[in-house]
Amino acid sequence: MEDKWPVRVFVSDDDIRRISLDKKPSNVEALLSELKLKLALSYDFKIQYEDPVFNNALCNLTDVSELPERPTIKIVSCVVHTSPSRISTSLSTCSTEILSPGSRGDQRLRQDPWPAEFEIPEFSVDINYRLRQGDLAYMKDGSLLKMSRDMKHVILEKLAEAMYKYMAYPQDYHFGHVASALVKAHPCLSEPGSPTGYCAWKNSLKFKMGNYRTKLRRSGMADVSVNGNRRRTDFPDGDPSSSNIKRPKRSETNFLPNFPDGESAVSLEKIRIELEMEAKKHLPDVVSVKKMMDQTFSLRRREIVEEQPPVNVMVERWPALLTETQIYDEFSRVASRNLRQQFYEALDTNTPRLIQILKSKKGKVGVSLDGYLCQINSQNITATRTIVLRCLPLFFGDDDSEFYRTCFDSDAGEDFAQVPVGILTVIPEDDPNPAASLHLKPASIAVILEGNIVLDDLSTYPEAFCLLFGLMYALHLDYPKSMKYTFEFIQKILLNLGQNKLTPKLQTLKNALMSS
Repeated sequence: MEDKWPVRVFVSDDDIRRISLDKKPSNVEALLSELKLKLALSYDFKIQYEDPVFNNALCNLTDVSELPERPTIKIVSCVVHTSPSRISTSLSTCSTEILSPGSRGDQRLRQDPWPAEFEIPEFSVDINYRLRQGDLAYMKDGSLLKMSRDMKHVILEKLAEAMYKYMAYPQDYHFGHVASALVKAHPCLSEPGSPTGYCAWKNSLKFKMGNYRTKLRRSGMADVSVNGNRRRTDFPDGDPSSSNIKRPKRSETNFLPNFPDGESAVSLEKIRIELEMEAKKHLPDVVSVKKMMDQTFSLRRREIVEEQPPVNVMVERWPALLTETQIYDEFSRVASRNLRQQFYEALDTNTPRLIQILKSKKGKVGVSLDGYLCQINSQNITATRTIVLRCLPLFFGDDDSEFYRTCFDSDAGEDFAQVPVGILTVIPEDDPNPAASLHLKPASIAVILEGNIVLDDLSTYPEAFCLLFGLMYALHLDYPKSMKYTFEFIQKILLNLGQNKLTPKLQTLKNALMSS
């Protein structure tokens, strides 16, 4: 597509970028939203621009019409770093400040995914002293620490509390990760005769985490109390036992958060109604929409996780959720990741090696892959991204015949009721090769969920795939079975989310990517 509105942006003194927007936004708020998305900025900011009337001196932007045809603008962060003595003062001088999830008074939202290196927390003074003495003795003569039952209880309790800060339902490898970190930090706690040195610690952590969840369940924490009815003896007045435990399966850090302090389902429903009315306006206030989406996140997750409504119901009740900006924001709320930035960065970083691996594939699959790969143009990054993403299902043996759909722009009203999940490529009537399996210059792209087109007028296949992946998390949807390996590759290898035991296909590809 032809660049329609180029903008030179000073993000910082050493970060000056040239970006292109499809069109000039109608107001400053829309421009702020576009820039935050294009530049992948997680903080709030205001805009200054070089005013030609005053010899290109910087002026605050109050009206988009003030900008010249090819403007140079500067990003000015709204965050003000205050001294400890002024913590109670305002954290921002910007009148359009939007607080991120977890900074709005709702302190229970998790901000970080599971760490690559688990940091063992500080214990009480007496426990730390005994561990230090034990470590010194271990370094001196290799002797192990003899612990009392109470000491072990305190250590396990503290570790369970630290693990809960990342997730309520850790998997087996998470427990091994923490137990290994504990023995590494305090070698005097190693177990004699254990193949790893921490097998018993790992098993004890599992039991302690279960006990810790029981305490949290009794206190009313949403992400564990939702499964409280499984134990009838503990909750005799509860509802019938759940058929399955509701827990994060794809490393969602905020799978089912509590309501913000001082809020209830009734008060949040009032905000939701106001949000719905604002989102359905012809020109909604993007600042207000984002603020209300942040406020109602816990209510929305409770609906999605507990009630599992159809997509068309969510479209009606939460129309703002089906916008590009809010899909990325919702993914950040759910998984504590910048989806757009990390998706493209990981894809572009791995593309050269992926192309080598794809070209080395032999047989019938290799012939099909060559038909795609021969169209790669190193000067067109969007085309390259599209080809690599389209090659992945072929490489893994996934069936994308139902997932990837095409139609002419005159047939855009076609019924897709039988398509559970898919990406629709709309091609122009004058397409020189309408029967081609790959269209690098479509008229538009759309996303289909449960037979409904939920996003349309998208310009590229990578953009559509990235947004679809975000919707999988935002709406708590299962990956399409026919595309299981492709979606798991995006999640576990590209985005490094929930990297548990990989299937042989994924593990083989990961090993190949890591080798050069």
